[in-house]
Amino acid sequence: MASVQIHDVRKSFGGFEVLHGVTVPIEDGAFVVLVGPSGCGKSTLLRMLAGLEKITSGTISIGDRVVNDVQPKERDIAMVFQNYALYPHMTVAQNMGFSLKLRGADRNEIDQKVNRAADILDLRKLLERFPRQLSGGQRQRVAMGRAIVRDPQVFLFDEPLSNLDAKLRVAMRTEIKELHQRLKTTTVYVTHDQIEAMTMADKIVVMQDGIVEQMGAPLDLYDNPANKFVAGFIGSPAMNFLDGTLKVNGGEPFVETANGARLPISEAPAGSNERPITYGIRPEHLDFADSGIEAEVVVVEPTGSETQIVARVGAQEIIAVFRERHQVQPGDVIHLQPRPSVAHLFDKETGQRI
Repeated sequence: MASVQIHDVRKSFGGFEVLHGVTVPIEDGAFVVLVGPSGCGKSTLLRMLAGLEKITSGTISIGDRVVNDVQPKERDIAMVFQNYALYPHMTVAQNMGFSLKLRGADRNEIDQKVNRAADILDLRKLLERFPRQLSGGQRQRVAMGRAIVRDPQVFLFDEPLSNLDAKLRVAMRTEIKELHQRLKTTTVYVTHDQIEAMTMADKIVVMQDGIVEQMGAPLDLYDNPANKFVAGFIGSPAMNFLDGTLKVNGGEPFVETANGARLPISEAPAGSNERPITYGIRPEHLDFADSGIEAEVVVVEPTGSETQIVARVGAQEIIAVFRERHQVQPGDVIHLQPRPSVAHLFDKETGQRI
């Protein structure tokens, strides 16, 4: 195992810079997830860590060694790809042991390590099968087994679950997390799925347009987003945003929307009266009330364990989530009361939380 230090890393393709001075410290044994929308630079950063892309400037260190100019095979990392990258003419056992064979390991060592990985991933009964005889989830476990037998300092995962169906993705998330808890190997995992990030990571790194917007523990990012982008990206359904003006003229402060709705807040920054504000509230932090935000129900989505209600407040839509089963229909007018202690205020121009 080893720590990974990504320091002021930049990447350009010709005159176009796609990573703008990214710094990410990764502790020994941590499970770090790089997350963000398509094109944010997360996969490019992972490929640079793997040695598959050249670094334009900055440094990447694995343990005590700067690996900028070190060949991929000499970095002591193992990568699991989105498309599994298995050799179709080899059995599961041959696929898993191939890197050891290239390294010149003897047959006993290969068999021992392949069997150990097979036991960890419940692949013993599949060792003599070929990839074409496996399901998508089984192929992904073989790809993970091939990484395990190398006993690397760092595991790299590049969107490994995106080709699987929804139910299998949930199961594989659990398997990968259990694997990390068992092996304690430093892991860097790339995904665009924030649910994967929230459920698997020790630390999440949220990226947008080649920069790091925020990094921290999953619940820290959920409860204390640095800006509107992180607030809207982390959490499902996403945080609601309502534009308005901050009012602090005596009494309790509030945000007033264009249609006159008053949104409660616990406190307001000094000197912020009449400041243009974006008010953020998570769907689960809205309650039914006799007064409050007047909203017209647009869609009701019962999921069994909870009910999601999409409603319109003036020209803006919001989503509310309830554990209780409320009997409402599209077209009904309801009143929603935000919980002021968990509301967020963002600067209208910069998007930064205030």
